[in-house]
Amino acid sequence: QLQLVESGGGAVHPGGSLRLSCEASGLSLDYYAIGWFRQAPGKEREGVSCIGSSGGTTTYSDSVKGRFTISRDNAKKKVYLQMDSLTLEDTAVYYCVAQVPYYYCSDYVPPTNYWGQGTQVTVSS
Repeated sequence: QLQLVESGGGAVHPGGSLRLSCEASGLSLDYYAIGWFRQAPGKEREGVSCIGSSGGTTTYSDSVKGRFTISRDNAKKKVYLQMDSLTLEDTAVYYCVAQVPYYYCSDYVPPTNYWGQGTQVTVSS
């Protein structure tokens, strides 16, 4: 059974940086694309970034493009989201999501059993 655990969230000032990590257990991530989603209070869920199974393909939402960088280390079963130049609008709970059964990134939203529990990111002045 797949388990995803996010870490690295916290509170930062605008312009600051955080690095989120997602660690998998119970299932090899080698074959699947991994996405990061976020949800802020009162806002719709947003797909932030995605990385293909080999790491060769990445996608970003317009709201984070140029500021966030996604990467993965399949040997360590980890996926990372480096977040720079954070703004107030980046405040949200961030979720790591395994795009099972797909190896490529798409608009597909997997069922919740392929989601981590989330990590809070708070950007405030």
